[in-house]
Amino acid sequence: MQSIDLAVAAEELGADGAYFRVHHFARQLGSPFPLLAAVGAKTRRIEIGTAVIDMRYENALYMAEDASAADLIARGRLQLGISRGSPEQVVDGWRHFGYRPAEGQSDADMARRHAEVFLDVLRGEGFAEPNPRPMFPNPPGLLRVEPHAPGLRERIWWGAGSDATAVWAAEKGMNLQSSTLKNDEGGLPFHVQQAKQIQAFRETWKAAGHKREPRVSVSRSIFALVDERDRAYFGRGNQAEDSIGYIDEATRAIFGRSYAAEPDVLIEELKKDEAIAEADTLLLTVPNQLGVDYNAHVIESILKHVAPALGWR
Repeated sequence: MQSIDLAVAAEELGADGAYFRVHHFARQLGSPFPLLAAVGAKTRRIEIGTAVIDMRYENALYMAEDASAADLIARGRLQLGISRGSPEQVVDGWRHFGYRPAEGQSDADMARRHAEVFLDVLRGEGFAEPNPRPMFPNPPGLLRVEPHAPGLRERIWWGAGSDATAVWAAEKGMNLQSSTLKNDEGGLPFHVQQAKQIQAFRETWKAAGHKREPRVSVSRSIFALVDERDRAYFGRGNQAEDSIGYIDEATRAIFGRSYAAEPDVLIEELKKDEAIAEADTLLLTVPNQLGVDYNAHVIESILKHVAPALGWR
């Protein structure tokens, strides 16, 4: 209920969307579509999305049914972020869901294969041979999964952790989500690497000849220090620099810094973030464990004290 209440509060404050993380084997959201449908029924204007659904765990056709139903309930406001997923709570958790990569392929290959099937099914074209003696009358021709949500195919985003997967997303006609973590590809500051990733995505999109303009989001942890609560929680400056780590034995990753400062200082710092400038959508990460009221305050502080000076509103 807290997630629904915060989405309602965000809409009332004037925010543009509510996006939810999805993780399996953790004490948080694992199955997003009931929540997305509930938020869609309780709100009227905001976008409702995910960042991201791990496609290693997904049956693409069943997911298309759930996603389309939620989108219809939300009257066409779903924005679904999907991806290969982040480091897991358990070892090869997708195996417990009945999935395994094909011979010679990796779990990342499997995620991309599931994503391609999902994208194809969302087009709404028939592919299944109808039963000559069905329980219900069928329309003519091959059948598709139902319900169908017009336009949802164009509102799918790929969460890219590398330049190569951003390029792949552009080739497939998906929007781009880039979070606070990516492969360290060159040793430059995180925001510079992320800006280059976005530029590669846009160049590939243009070369692919897609008919529409793509959307690009970046995620940031941003806190305007406007009262004593903010200073107590985030005023110590512990994450004011990028950090380097390994998400597996072979992959060196860079984690983007957090922003926490008085509004005037925050504005000047954010002006220097090249990736925010390259993107058209900014996703603010909020500390859910601090409750609805405090997170509504965090959102309102950004909307009131920071966003206007940066041209975000």
